[in-house]
Amino acid sequence: MKTAIISFTLSGCQLGQIAAEGLRKLGHETEEFTKSIYTMEQSLHVVKESLSLWTKQAFLKYDAILFIGACGIAVRSIAPYVKDKKTDPAVLVMDEQGKHVISLLSGHLGGANELALQIAELTGANPVITTATDINGKFAVDVFAKKNQCAISSMKTAKEISAALVAGEQVGFYSEFPIKGSVPPELLLYEEGDKQPEYGIAVSCSTKKQLYANTLFLIPSLITLGIGCRKGTSVEKIERGVHTVLEELCVPETALEQVSSIDVKKEEAGLLQFCTRHQLPFVTYSAELLETVEGIFTESEFVKKQVGVGSVCERSAVLASKNGKMIRGKYACDGVTVACAVREWSVKFE
Repeated sequence: MKTAIISFTLSGCQLGQIAAEGLRKLGHETEEFTKSIYTMEQSLHVVKESLSLWTKQAFLKYDAILFIGACGIAVRSIAPYVKDKKTDPAVLVMDEQGKHVISLLSGHLGGANELALQIAELTGANPVITTATDINGKFAVDVFAKKNQCAISSMKTAKEISAALVAGEQVGFYSEFPIKGSVPPELLLYEEGDKQPEYGIAVSCSTKKQLYANTLFLIPSLITLGIGCRKGTSVEKIERGVHTVLEELCVPETALEQVSSIDVKKEEAGLLQFCTRHQLPFVTYSAELLETVEGIFTESEFVKKQVGVGSVCERSAVLASKNGKMIRGKYACDGVTVACAVREWSVKFE
């Protein structure tokens, strides 16, 4: 986590140095700033521009910001730049005597709650956390999603699930992947045929299974798109082929991990443009290596004569997903072939 610490008094500067040193030992990339004219510490960056401008830049550059000073200073500084809990950095406030450290913004997704606990441990401050699930000791779906690196399908439904949990209601839980750790008692594991709660969580790469009246999907990025194409195929044709397959499977783009193909396509303009547009890594393999992949594939003698292996999209998808499960065999249209494979993965409860 990249963290900025800004202080406004000499004692605040000294406290910030203690927090920064401790956070670095925990693996944080930390920078210290001050608006105080009384510090002579050379390692601190003196902020000469307005605090508002500094905060605007910090919102874009850092994962977390710790203000050491009055809470009102922090609130007024961040107010113009607060946008969305999915993108806002963690914001914390600590008084200059180090008595309290407050998780102010992005407590869950931004990690402010966890950071407040870390800083409290380092400085001896009292951590102040106000999120309802935390103070009630309930399962926090957004924290769980973050730790399992899953996208949240609907923040509205996530909030409703948190409200239900705080109210003492059970929430359903389904996973198409193995589960490690102990499932919290407030979550009811899905059993086919049983009556289901109104709200439920489904960990899946597809949004096809609406198992509850209100289903929140947590979507891990596990799917490899294996793509083959004729030389010179446009990115638009590749887009159409991929869209058709994803729509058929009800797979959102957030479930995609990478694109794979054969090495003779590593400079194929349409494929490179597609990967750039969707910010997906592109991996390629030799025909010899693709031939070693075990499984039943849709082979083409014509393709084999052209590139040395009879199946590009299916074999490369399985290989790139570390011999994962193929969930969609070859789809072909307009000179484009697409296949999907999902790698092995487990849901983890702490």
